[in-house]
Amino acid sequence: MFSADASVLTAIDQAIIVFYLVAVLVMGVFFSRYVKTSGDFFLAGKSLPFWAIGMSVVVSDIGAIDMVAGAGSAYKYGLAQANFDWLGSVPAMIIVAFVFVPFYWRSGVCTLPEFLGRRYGMIVRELQAVIWLGFLVSMLAVMLWSSAVFLNEILGLPTFWGIWLTVAIVGVYTVLGGLTAVVLTDVIQTVIMFVGAGALLLLSYWKIGGWNQLVATVTERGPEFADHFKLLLPNSTTSPYPWSGILFGLGIVLSTAYFSSNQAVIQRVLGARSEWHAKASMLFAAFLKLLVPVLIILPGLTALALHPSLEDPDRAVPRLVADLLPPGLMGLVFAAFFAALMSSVDSYLNSSTTIIISDGYRPISTWLKGTAPSDRQCLVLGRILTVVLIVAGGIIAPAINQFETIYSAMQTMFSLFQGPTLALLVLGVFWRRTNSTGAIIGLTTGVLLSMCLNLVGDKLFPSDDPFLFIAFWTFVYSLIVTSLVSAFTAPPSETQTKGLVWGSIVDDPASQAVLRARLDTPENE
Repeated sequence: MFSADASVLTAIDQAIIVFYLVAVLVMGVFFSRYVKTSGDFFLAGKSLPFWAIGMSVVVSDIGAIDMVAGAGSAYKYGLAQANFDWLGSVPAMIIVAFVFVPFYWRSGVCTLPEFLGRRYGMIVRELQAVIWLGFLVSMLAVMLWSSAVFLNEILGLPTFWGIWLTVAIVGVYTVLGGLTAVVLTDVIQTVIMFVGAGALLLLSYWKIGGWNQLVATVTERGPEFADHFKLLLPNSTTSPYPWSGILFGLGIVLSTAYFSSNQAVIQRVLGARSEWHAKASMLFAAFLKLLVPVLIILPGLTALALHPSLEDPDRAVPRLVADLLPPGLMGLVFAAFFAALMSSVDSYLNSSTTIIISDGYRPISTWLKGTAPSDRQCLVLGRILTVVLIVAGGIIAPAINQFETIYSAMQTMFSLFQGPTLALLVLGVFWRRTNSTGAIIGLTTGVLLSMCLNLVGDKLFPSDDPFLFIAFWTFVYSLIVTSLVSAFTAPPSETQTKGLVWGSIVDDPASQAVLRARLDTPENE
């Protein structure tokens, strides 16, 4: 992932990295004093300001893998890689802020599966919980392994100890401080990441001589580099980012589904202190996302101009770091990369625990005993599960080494269920007639179709990354199937859709009472 000789790090660089790790641990322990209830642990007591949520969303989404692989893809393919943050993030985040966030925040839920369960019933809730839990736990192991590789390559720390050092630091502040500690440490990590990446960008631009010189140097290398400064590439079997896949697969489906249904994102929004802060958090995150390609993608292009013969494009950023950064600043940049990794680990860890408690323990315990579990039970069990999950992730992490590329694996996993999930969300919010039968059939058959298409996608679609097209067509499929089944089966009752369908919250005063009653139930205390 990140290759650098540990010898290039001076004593001051290593001291900065160690100081950062200790500071994050101390901060997390400090915030533990504010965790008194399960609501504090899972949703930060609904007290988070928009700026903290926005920064946490961005740093959790942009991990060290993205920082290295994004620059590497820019080195190889050019500015088209920026679409994963511009076209593939910003429009979706604006839509989510005004369309989905109000429903999530007002409903008083803790997870996306819980929201879909209220709209479609327990079967859909548990299906979504299993899907998201499997994905989150898998990604937890991926990020722990990436952290270990990172520490091994910059500090010479054996991967075994790198895994368990990350487990210890992230585990302590997440167990003690819950979502509050996760978000507020993410704020510090965002600042470090932006400062470190910004320093690398400015020094590389100074070295190359500015934008015009960069464009001239790259394009003079030959006609095959003419597309390096185009945002949209033509449809081609040799291009990983054809414009049709970027526009329809990424822009319409994958990005919207990611920011509207990813538990690691939604949980932060649900912890906002008001609906206004919930909406503003996504808009602020969208603004920060505009800056991300400038800090990550452009250094990949400057590396192409300065070092045009790299065999491995993913070495673009490490090469710039080694060549351009002075002692002290190099340590800050390495701390920035580790900050991005840690923020991803704590996000997947906290979200996995929340799903188990909110969508597993609480409803099952209520069904078996007839009464909801106490707040104290949920808080204690949440902390215990946090320990269990991160230890399990540490044990599983070495197995990740067998995969050739992590980025494509992540996107392929997303494409398996994001299309059908988005279809259920869109229909559930905009069409009251959508029912649980349609949702169950649309979700299950949509996921099965995704699995089948992934087996033959490289033969059907004009790209060597077929997940872009698979996400779009499974979204269309699930949209049609769910609509048809719902149209020919019994509609849901008005009570089932109160406050969960577009217009019912604003136009129907009675729905406000229903929502207040939901927020007052033991499950949401």
